[in-house]
Amino acid sequence: MKQENNDNGSMVDHLLNLQQSDPNYYTDEIIKGLMLVLILAGTDTTSVTIEWAMSNLLNHPEVLKKAQAEIDTEIGQENLIDEPDVSKLKYLQSIILEAQRLHPALPLLLPYVPSTDCTIGGYDVPGGAIVLVNAWPIHRDPQSWDDPTSFKPERFENDDSQSHKIMPFGLGRRACPGSGLAQRVMGLTLGSLIQCFEWERVDGKEINMTEGMGSTMPKAHPLEALCKARPIVNRAFFSN
Repeated sequence: MKQENNDNGSMVDHLLNLQQSDPNYYTDEIIKGLMLVLILAGTDTTSVTIEWAMSNLLNHPEVLKKAQAEIDTEIGQENLIDEPDVSKLKYLQSIILEAQRLHPALPLLLPYVPSTDCTIGGYDVPGGAIVLVNAWPIHRDPQSWDDPTSFKPERFENDDSQSHKIMPFGLGRRACPGSGLAQRVMGLTLGSLIQCFEWERVDGKEINMTEGMGSTMPKAHPLEALCKARPIVNRAFFSN
């Protein structure tokens, strides 16, 4: 979606302007408030995305095995995955992108307010109107995606252009400023779960993928799974 002439500046820009006009603007209370917002906004969305990713992996054990094989090959079976390693794991990154495509943690992106009259997607939008972008149907649009409702990380594996078609963190100047950190946390966490444990579904039953209610999009039924530590856990934590 293209948004024309619709930014008055982000919250960060506004705070920087205030700081320049009043160097004492950043009180302890304001700093604490900003940190609280960052933590609250980033914690739930990240954990929700990881839960959706693990649910999809358990329903597609061949994808889980391929991700595990990639980690064993690229990282080895002697060292635990570390944050710099995530960039080497292209298939793991594809899994995260596909989970974000199918199950965006924030289906309705944060509201946009155009400062002047503009045209968005062929529609005339008056200045001051609240614009809500629904990422969920955009990510499943059959005109943009092949087999859009299926979990296929391979769609991102060899085609970088596909990743630019999803918007889990929003777009433009008002996109999530923590997107880089979130991607690293998700990659490291999901990679660690895959590297350190063998995973199975409870009683072999398929994971229920019904979506729940909320501003973020949780699973209607929290994920339950069985896990068994792989040998690397003993080598990494209990070897002399």
